[in-house]
Amino acid sequence: MSTKNYHVEGLTCENGVASVEDEISIIAGTQGVDIDLETGRVAVTGEGFTDDQIIEAVQNAGYKVTSP
Repeated sequence: MSTKNYHVEGLTCENGVASVEDEISIIAGTQGVDIDLETGRVAVTGEGFTDDQIIEAVQNAGYKVTSP
């Protein structure tokens, strides 16, 4: 199992955090999502998921990954 970190632009409230977490959690292979609201850091733990899948999930939640 590994952890990948991303930076998400525009997170300002817990509702946004919940939306991003929900979208990422439905990706096969993800086992955990840890989001720091203050910094926009998103740590995704698991195996078998791609950066593109995470970026798409964040976009589905209405936000943008600024650095994988």
